Amino acid sequence: MSKVDHHYTECGLMNVFISGIDVCVDDDGDEVVSIPAVNELHRVIAHGIVSHSKGMSGEELRFLRTEMGLTQTELANHVHRDKQSLGRWERGEIELDGSAEALIRRLAIEKLQLPDAGIDELSRRSVPSAVPQPIQISKVDNGGHAYELVAA
Repeated sequence: MSKVDHHYTECGLMNVFISGIDVCVDDDGDEVVSIPAVNELHRVIAHGIVSHSKGMSGEELRFLRTEMGLTQTELANHVHRDKQSLGRWERGEIELDGSAEALIRRLAIEKLQLPDAGIDELSRRSVPSAVPQPIQISKVDNGGHAYELVAA
């Protein structure tokens, strides 16, 4: 078994990279990537999304919404928008409103029990950007946690 860096597109995001992932060879000789503790990994990804200093992409919004267990209608109600607006944000058809984004980040922190950040900091981070923000995660085995956020 060897360790590799893995571009983790299985989560629906194109900007998540994990270092130190185990790769083994199956009976047919094909390499298989092993992703343990997926729920913890997705929590770390969510932390990366709410922590990064660039505006949230539509893919990231969809990821957070599904991790919070909310429908488009439910999240739209939280930010006082309609379901169609939320769908357009998720598809990248229109830019996510900065006030709504700050509120969504705050909601994700509470619902997913992520490390806290004040609303002033979340508001500063909720600025639209055309530049995707990579989320770098490292697989570790310390203190019962399997992953840690390296950079977001």
